Amino acid sequence: MFGWGPATRIYLAAGATDMRKGFEGLYGLARDRLLCEPLSGHVFLFANAQRNRLKLLFWDGSGLWVCAKRLEKGRFGWPEAADGQAKVVLSHEELALLLGGIDLAATRRRRWYRNMTQDQPIQG
Repeated sequence: MFGWGPATRIYLAAGATDMRKGFEGLYGLARDRLLCEPLSGHVFLFANAQRNRLKLLFWDGSGLWVCAKRLEKGRFGWPEAADGQAKVVLSHEELALLLGGIDLAATRRRRWYRNMTQDQPIQG
């Protein structure tokens, strides 16, 4: 898997996407349907109506990547967007679960503590 940093966001396109789309088509969907900047370095996920194929689009600083996966059996547990939104924001952990065959709707997030003072310089 690619090593994206913690600032990299993962956007999942709600609904079905035509999997015949390549670089330009997915770029246009990320820009026009998801209202995001495709060259931001963030990750964009798209799936077909049967949920057995997905494509991932991201910019690595020098070019666009399009990665595809086709399941031989089964389907991805594709999350539904709330209130008719075009996209769902996933965490890095949720992406790993989704790609690993875990249905995110059957899971729940736990309250989690994160020390935000680590990122701040120490005053002295």
